[in-house]
Amino acid sequence: MRFLIIFIFLISNSVADETIEIKNLVIYDKLKKYDAITFLNTKNDELNLDDYKGNLVLLNFWATWCAPCKEEMPSLDQLQSNEKLNNLKIFPINIGQENLKKTQNFFEDLSIKNLEIYFISSINLPKELQLRGIPTTILINKDGLEFARIIGSVDFKDEKFIKWLNKYN
Repeated sequence: MRFLIIFIFLISNSVADETIEIKNLVIYDKLKKYDAITFLNTKNDELNLDDYKGNLVLLNFWATWCAPCKEEMPSLDQLQSNEKLNNLKIFPINIGQENLKKTQNFFEDLSIKNLEIYFISSINLPKELQLRGIPTTILINKDGLEFARIIGSVDFKDEKFIKWLNKYN
């Protein structure tokens, strides 16, 4: 019986260590529900997060003047095209209140090909989502609940991250 307990302890610690090693990742025990999260596409159409239930959703908040945002955006672009994550929808939402042309130039300069451009629909959205800085990525499960958050930049090509994320796909 002691060996079984030790074995379970060792396995549980190794699984926890894998999650802990993912940079800047905060996983919630209690999932967060938000009411009426909306954002805009490039045509100024309002999109509602509730319309994407059934998908794994990443809301990535960024701005063109943010150096860490610029650093992580190419790997976020590659994540969108990852075949292992076919149920993943990524919304890179510019909160810098920058115009479309400046945002398009940012995407062009970084050769972003797989992501579309989105903007906040309300200047209150960052406050509603309790953003502390950018970049911040909010991970939403298939039921529309926030289950994790990445505070700061991360390499979205990291195999540990992709393997962990695939559990929610």
